[in-house]
Amino acid sequence: MLTQKTRYAMLAITKLAKEYGNGAVLISDIATSEKIPKRFLETILLELKKKGYLGSRLGKKGGYFLIKNPKEITLLEIIDLFEGTIAWLACTCDKCYRPCEHCKEEQTCKIRHTFKDIREYTHKKLSKTSIFSLIEVNKG
Repeated sequence: MLTQKTRYAMLAITKLAKEYGNGAVLISDIATSEKIPKRFLETILLELKKKGYLGSRLGKKGGYFLIKNPKEITLLEIIDLFEGTIAWLACTCDKCYRPCEHCKEEQTCKIRHTFKDIREYTHKKLSKTSIFSLIEVNKG
C-alpha cells in the first residue's frame, strides 16, 4: 500500500503538471484543490525540488512549478522517490533483495514467482504511465 506522502506527492505533481508552462502555483492553491494539509505538502514539495522535479519562486507571484516536462515524469519515479521499491517480497526486489527465510528453493517457489510477475507487471505499467497521461485521462 502506498503511503499518504506518496499519494499526496502524486496529486501535487499532477496539479503542477496541469499548470506546466503557466508559471508558479501557490502552495495554498495546491493544498486546497488537492485536499492536502499545507504543512505536509511543504515537505513533499521541498523533496521534489531537491530531486530536480520542481523549481520555486518567491514573492507575490511565487510558488512551485515543474521544471521537468510532465511527459517525462513517470509514476514509477515518484513512487521510487517516496517508497523506495514496489516489491511486496524481499526475495523479488531488485534494489533490496534478501533471500526468503521460508523457501527451500527460490527457483521452484510458486509464491515467489507469482509475486515476481506482479512486481514486473507493476514496474512496467508504472514506468509507462507519465504524469501527463494522468492529466489527459482526467480531462475526459
